[in-house]
Amino acid sequence: MNDLYISFVGTRPFKKWITSVILFPFAIYFIFTRGDYCLIDNANLIIHEAGHFFFSFFGTFIYAAGGTLMQIIFPLIIAFYFLLNGYRTGVQIFIFWLGQNFINISVYAADAQVQRLQLLGNGKHDWNYMLNKINLLAHAETVGYIFFGMAIVVIFFALLLPLYLEE
Repeated sequence: MNDLYISFVGTRPFKKWITSVILFPFAIYFIFTRGDYCLIDNANLIIHEAGHFFFSFFGTFIYAAGGTLMQIIFPLIIAFYFLLNGYRTGVQIFIFWLGQNFINISVYAADAQVQRLQLLGNGKHDWNYMLNKINLLAHAETVGYIFFGMAIVVIFFALLLPLYLEE
């Protein structure tokens, strides 16, 4: 009887949702504490600053955008690698991390006009420069909320990935 029950119910349906179950409290935390420091922000900052170096060869605007671009590109590349290798858990974690990066980007972009964030180095605000250059500095908060909306969509997409990916 037990063997029949185990083979009928199985662990497969639940197993594919374990990563989502583990990530869900983090999703709630990141969404409701937007802008608060978290340990992963140290890694995000290193990746952001490395982006300035890698994009420094493409002019001032791309140099300024490079940090943000790298925060988007880095988790996407690793997620794509895991996707190609059929490792759903890795895809989920790195797409989730992309969403968390979008939350950081939303805070940074929203701060462009008021510039209250404490910055590294010479204190030049990337988003102040970029939004000023494209005449959207007055709409910095709106730009920030657009990124925050993107973050929520990406995070919940990561949580729902077991619906779309088989491992």
